[in-house]
Amino acid sequence: MKFTHYDLGNLSRGTTIEVTLQGNAANVRLLDSSNFQKYRAGRRHQYSGGLVSRSPARLVVPRNGHWHLIVDLQGLRGRVRSSVRILPDALPPIREYSPTPPSPLVRDITSMDDTTSIGNTEYRYDVFISHATEDKDEIVRPLAKALIDQSLRVWYDELELRIGDSLRRKIDEGLARSQFGIVVLSQAFFEKNWPQYELDGLVTREMTEGRVILPLWHRITKEEIISHSPSLADKIARNTSNSTIAEIAQEIADVIQNG
Repeated sequence: MKFTHYDLGNLSRGTTIEVTLQGNAANVRLLDSSNFQKYRAGRRHQYSGGLVSRSPARLVVPRNGHWHLIVDLQGLRGRVRSSVRILPDALPPIREYSPTPPSPLVRDITSMDDTTSIGNTEYRYDVFISHATEDKDEIVRPLAKALIDQSLRVWYDELELRIGDSLRRKIDEGLARSQFGIVVLSQAFFEKNWPQYELDGLVTREMTEGRVILPLWHRITKEEIISHSPSLADKIARNTSNSTIAEIAQEIADVIQNG
């Protein structure tokens, strides 16, 4: 299903979003990051909004967080063009004259292909999770959920892969368009081919871009990691034996949000 995506960024509760449509009526959904991931995956999700047949339509942000707006024609026919803007809050009281020109009161949001630009690189995802299948239930799936709850955009195979997809192509796209790569190091990780393929891709990026790899040790010792990769053993990592998933997700979110 095709849709137009507007990444609205972090917004405060009560912020008003104005949506203008040209052409057909369309479905307009305001979603937090967790529900946006579910929408993209074709799963059940919660949203504010609905069918918009008259413009402009206005939606109010229900709580603080990172928000996304989707315009789609699910169940409808025709074509539609859309634009979105964030309306200003009331102006503060005038205190003193300032010769500095005021900043714009209305922020226009440009439709994005779900990307964020940093320097000259466009990232669709904040993090790519590289892991072995054996670690999904205990650590990886809960970690992915915790990261999404932190309003991060997560490349995780259960969310991104569809029947008939080229596994190599989808992984390469995720590796190239993720700002960071979380590598869940375990005995199973070093025994599997695909995690090693993903690690090779992240190492290649790190050699030219600087810090990319965020290591997470799971049921493995430093000596065991050294036996597989001395360079990985030297990187500062978090260990699931002494950090909770919530603590790890929070620290990763802090790293990404603070650059």
